[in-house]
Amino acid sequence: MHVNPDFIDKDPLKLLRNKLQTGLNGLSITNSEGRHQIRSLYRSALEKDVLPFWFPRCADTENGGFYTGLDQDGTLIDTDKSVWAQGRMTWMLLRCQQDLDLGSKWLEYAESGIQFMKKYCFDSDGRMFFHVTEQGKPIRKRRYAYSEAFAAIAFAAHAKTTNSDESAQRARDLLEQFIKWNFDPSSGGEPKYTDIRPMTGLSPRMIAIVTAQELRHQLGPSDQLDAMIRHMITEIIRLFVKPEKRCVMEQVLPDGSISDHIEGRLLNPGHAIETAWFIMQEGALQKNDSWIQLGCSMLDWNWHLAWDREHGGLLYFADATGKPVQEYWHDMKFWWVHNETMIASIMAHQLSGEKKYAEMHEKVHNWSFKHFTDSKHGEWFGYLRKDGTVSNRAKGNLWKSFFHYPRSLLWSYQLLNKDKASA
Repeated sequence: MHVNPDFIDKDPLKLLRNKLQTGLNGLSITNSEGRHQIRSLYRSALEKDVLPFWFPRCADTENGGFYTGLDQDGTLIDTDKSVWAQGRMTWMLLRCQQDLDLGSKWLEYAESGIQFMKKYCFDSDGRMFFHVTEQGKPIRKRRYAYSEAFAAIAFAAHAKTTNSDESAQRARDLLEQFIKWNFDPSSGGEPKYTDIRPMTGLSPRMIAIVTAQELRHQLGPSDQLDAMIRHMITEIIRLFVKPEKRCVMEQVLPDGSISDHIEGRLLNPGHAIETAWFIMQEGALQKNDSWIQLGCSMLDWNWHLAWDREHGGLLYFADATGKPVQEYWHDMKFWWVHNETMIASIMAHQLSGEKKYAEMHEKVHNWSFKHFTDSKHGEWFGYLRKDGTVSNRAKGNLWKSFFHYPRSLLWSYQLLNKDKASA
């Protein structure tokens, strides 16, 4: 019998990575067969490549919690722990357990993250640290309260998975603390700006939306959470969305006007695209067509703004008036921006039926998997130069962890699993 040598001793994982890197090759989310194959590819990437890259090597079996400082091959390069990542990774593990039923070991890892946060990551004032040692000794505490938001979704998912009333209450308390710290002047939160040029940012509002959405998903319907989300979307529309400029500002003056300075004109397309799918998701749930259209428009504007017509991929920063930006990494390609665009393009296609979003999905998929995928060791590189070459080989640090990439795979899989035909 003749056997094709190309199929001898082939590593299934290498075959998967090669399939990811070679692009969709005509597959499209516009038809049932394409959706079926693409969603299977995303689930395989999550289960067979991403999860095994991080676990068990990132789990600290002695102290609990997770390491994030991993080299290209997964070798530990830093034992310090990101508190952001403890919440994000715990939540991601619990969502994988809930939505894919992958087995009890993932719940065991998540429990380690929950216990590490409870034991080491809270200061005496109830706020959370940002950066701790391997043993949980505090190194740094940031002015802003994002660690609290990511811990809130972790405790909410833990509450649902384990029927823990304690975790449910902690999740609610953490969201309340996040809102108070970011939006209540009497909270004692350190202001970023003086009264000379006070600025307010998109980030706390977008994180408030998705955190409230996740608590509602895990803990059940809530008029209070609905109202919070509605308020934050209204604030984003009133202050940050600029249809006349076809952009979403990263920060504005308190009345929503643009400060004509480098910081005031700054655009962060990744944040705007991420916000876009948060708003589309809420629009679909609440049957609010205006929010769905808003999210689609935000995606359109930022795709046009950020897509690099020379090299492909999405640029990191831009200026609202086309002037040079201050950040020297403005033309780099970061992993998470592409992850958020994968989700947003699929969601926009399903909700609008417009073919351009399927084409957008194909474009961002093909470029991202070709350039970010590590065919040798798996997972994604986080930071690419403008031309798509790797700038930093590390797979994890205080910012990059088991979160954006696996979330994009899980969310994309779930969206495509609806198998909703579109025009």
